[in-house]
Amino acid sequence: MPSQNPALPTPDQIRRAPKVLLHDHLDGGLRPGTVVDLARAGGYDALPETEPDRLGRWFREAADSGSLERYLETFAHTCAVMQTREALFRVASECAQDLAEDGVVYAEVRYAPEQHLEGGLTLDEVVAAVNDGFREGERRARESGRRIRVGALLTAMRHAARALEIAELANAHRDVGVVGFDIAGAEAGYPPTRHLDAFEYLKRENNHFTIHAGEAFGLPSIWQALQWCGADRLGHGVRIIDDIRVADDGTVALGRLAAYVRDKRVPLEMCPTSNLQTGAAASYAEHPIGLLRRLHFRATVNTDNRLMSGTSMSREFELLSEAFGYTLDDIQWFTVNAMKSAFIPFDERLAMINDVIKPGYAELKSEWLFSQTATTSASSGEED
Repeated sequence: MPSQNPALPTPDQIRRAPKVLLHDHLDGGLRPGTVVDLARAGGYDALPETEPDRLGRWFREAADSGSLERYLETFAHTCAVMQTREALFRVASECAQDLAEDGVVYAEVRYAPEQHLEGGLTLDEVVAAVNDGFREGERRARESGRRIRVGALLTAMRHAARALEIAELANAHRDVGVVGFDIAGAEAGYPPTRHLDAFEYLKRENNHFTIHAGEAFGLPSIWQALQWCGADRLGHGVRIIDDIRVADDGTVALGRLAAYVRDKRVPLEMCPTSNLQTGAAASYAEHPIGLLRRLHFRATVNTDNRLMSGTSMSREFELLSEAFGYTLDDIQWFTVNAMKSAFIPFDERLAMINDVIKPGYAELKSEWLFSQTATTSASSGEED
């Protein structure tokens, strides 16, 4: 997306910038061609399209349709083709490679093991297949000259009754690729407090967890996730904007929940394109992330479902740069926020920030300054 403002980063600069991704669903990020291949190999004949480009377009249109039923149908198709070790391994490997190609240096990718048992795999076998796939994807990325580290978040479905079991699974695999726990699914009617036993278990084990909250249901969902369950991060959390009042003169007043979230530096896993699709925001320019960034909330930028949203981390930042005039400094701010909020040890987060992220942005900013100097010199008629 070209920009008329020379101060804004170019798409190429955004793509090359080191990025950190905290909220990405494995079953929402498949390559369309992979869906077709796996469906054919597994005898799944219910795909709406069997040509990759048309199938990719169908996924995006279904997600944009405004129909919850059609949106949920998209995941029925991807999960249906992810029921064998080979399929899970391939999807995870390609996920890591695709993210690395987009400049992502650290990612936490989530999936619900309970949704991949129809082919006879056990929960442990599902986790092992995905972990092995991520390691293969990291290796292939290194071979292509890129680096990425991927950690898995094990998700429990909030409408089901296996949260404690999945929490125990996450804890059992925490030193071999799994970095935390999550719950997902419809918020309305399925509050996180239904799964307090899982969260209490994770807290006793000193383990990390995030909760999908404040995407559709609003402030009560956020309050419960934080005060009843003790979430480390909020998946989306976009509805925190409902507790912030902006007067006609621009004066901002934070309610007690919003103030708590900001004061406690609670990370918000914001997914702009996905939020537009679900109606949480009317446009990129009206997305709450603009105000939350100005108010210095711990906001992060994420993809949610790359296939359904037709997006990537680079695309999300391009769109936000166009909407809010974000520069490389802003993108670095979001990236450091995300790395600070990752579920890996402090020293490893610090090393990523100091050894990978900051040097990467310093190089890009140096290139930008050089190009601006060259442009100024050329326009003034100076010679070398």
